[in-house]
Amino acid sequence: MIGWLVLVVTLVVQAVGLYSPTVPGPQDGPPGLDKVGHLVAFAVPAAVAALLGARWVVVALVVHAVVSEPLQSQLAPLRQPDVLDALADLAGIAVGVAVARALRRRSVIMGG
Repeated sequence: MIGWLVLVVTLVVQAVGLYSPTVPGPQDGPPGLDKVGHLVAFAVPAAVAALLGARWVVVALVVHAVVSEPLQSQLAPLRQPDVLDALADLAGIAVGVAVARALRRRSVIMGG
């Protein structure tokens, strides 16, 4: 039950960040910092979903990664769609699933 609550919280935080009217976070940071934000915003819920065995959520995250950029510009006109953001989202999903698999493997090896 706690795992599902964590997943819901990560998805809400992701949605708030993606669909806020302005770009969240520092605007004067190093170039590409927003890509790190996109990666993390998708990696965390993907890892939690994978740990929960909720493959359908991972599939939904992939669809959301592709759809969110054009949708973002419709819901928040000050935001511009960026293919590199979508690629960072997809990379985040891959990283999250890989981390979850590594954690599961380690748990099995460690006798957890």
